[in-house]
Amino acid sequence: MPSAPGSGSFSGSVKLKYVKLGYQYLVNHFLTLLLVPVMAATALELARLGPGEILTLWRSLDLDLVHILCSAFLVVFVGTVYVMSRPRPVYLVDYCCYKPSPSFRVPFTTFMEHIKLIANNEKSLRFQTRILERSGLGEETCLPPANHYIPPNPSMEASRAEAQLVIFNAIDDLVRRTGLKPKDIDILVVNCSLFSPTPSLSAMIINRYKLRSNIRSFNLSGMGCSAGLISLDLARDMLQVHPNSNALVISTEIITPNFYKGSRRDMLLPNCLFRMGAAAILLSNRRREAKRAKYRLLHVVRTHKGADDRAYRCVYEEEDDEGHSGISLSKELMAIAGEALKSNITTMGPLVLPMSEQLLFFFRLVGRKVINKRWKPYIPDFKLAFEHFCIHAGGRAVIDELQKNLELSSRHVEASRMTLHRFGNTSSSSLWYELAYIEAKGRMRRGDRVWQIGFGSGFKCNSAVWKCLRTVKTPTDGPWDDCIHRYPVEVPEVVKL
Repeated sequence: MPSAPGSGSFSGSVKLKYVKLGYQYLVNHFLTLLLVPVMAATALELARLGPGEILTLWRSLDLDLVHILCSAFLVVFVGTVYVMSRPRPVYLVDYCCYKPSPSFRVPFTTFMEHIKLIANNEKSLRFQTRILERSGLGEETCLPPANHYIPPNPSMEASRAEAQLVIFNAIDDLVRRTGLKPKDIDILVVNCSLFSPTPSLSAMIINRYKLRSNIRSFNLSGMGCSAGLISLDLARDMLQVHPNSNALVISTEIITPNFYKGSRRDMLLPNCLFRMGAAAILLSNRRREAKRAKYRLLHVVRTHKGADDRAYRCVYEEEDDEGHSGISLSKELMAIAGEALKSNITTMGPLVLPMSEQLLFFFRLVGRKVINKRWKPYIPDFKLAFEHFCIHAGGRAVIDELQKNLELSSRHVEASRMTLHRFGNTSSSSLWYELAYIEAKGRMRRGDRVWQIGFGSGFKCNSAVWKCLRTVKTPTDGPWDDCIHRYPVEVPEVVKL
């Protein structure tokens, strides 16, 4: 009887799958499979000996009290040095994201009407319409109050008002959720790329919450959408040298002063994609916080491509011919981002991938160098290392490119796509809206690993790895509480306006 069409290929694929699973198990548990028989044989041999023979064997070692004490001292000394030299654990106790008021909502029709009245340029209007149609944004993204004026009012006062609105709301929610007191904050790190007033945003927070005079505060600017992970890395380093400390990290981007009024296409893109948002994150190295902490920070990997002129200028703040300042995005941006990602995962891979994937990557690399340069490079399966992916929601093209390069499923990038649809590109805080989405869906389980990937001007690709310490209950508050039941939604390739 003839077999059904495709049954042979299906059978072959199933067999190949089991071969691969067997290979992974063998390599990843090689030491266990090697030592278990040795230990079993040793245990059987000792079981065959009688008590008298074991005592005779012990006496034949001829150990005196001095040898025993010296050996014990050496063991204790080595153990103490090992424990003292280990890095302090960094826990993510909790975090909160700013949830904009519905009054700040900017539907497509409102956005395009404002652009038409402000720009009075038919070509710019058509270009921004095409961008918005393909952006992946939804109808509920929000802009700050100053951007609702015609024309927008990018004053210093309005910019400070937005900063106070988004930052203070996020911190207030975090304080309410964790019971954090101002005197408990030892380290403060704030990142905001394009709004850097004097006094700084970190000073603004210290003044509002009356933080201690000996607090270690930092204010990072100009570092792009990946600055949130840079702040995380800085806070981690500070927690390594200051024991029993708490660190408050604030990630945001202030939109008010950055609306581009000109007509250059490469500078109009940020107008269409960037929206308001902020996140407040509480980190700690206190052992007692491990009981209530959600995650533990495992790795932070930072990649900087600034030595390359193309990478340095691919996201660049400048003025156009008419004197309007804005951010220009190069056509080479995605190619440069891909190169930065490759460099980043080359460093990240050995830290997180199982040995089976590392060996396959190594053998393919050697094969390309020695045997045949035409062999395709082996792309490690990062799905074996992580259960969840938080990819910077910089735009649909960014998410598409990473999904393709890392061979991820639609579910793996769901949090990124839905964050882009609901909140737009909130810059460095987008990774936390994505993590909040995963929690709101009830998908975060104890032991799960999360990979956060961010891209930023310079050009930088930064990533962080977290391990979930407890199954996270679906939160009853947060940025997704009133709309999570509607997600995921189908996001069409083009939304006709």
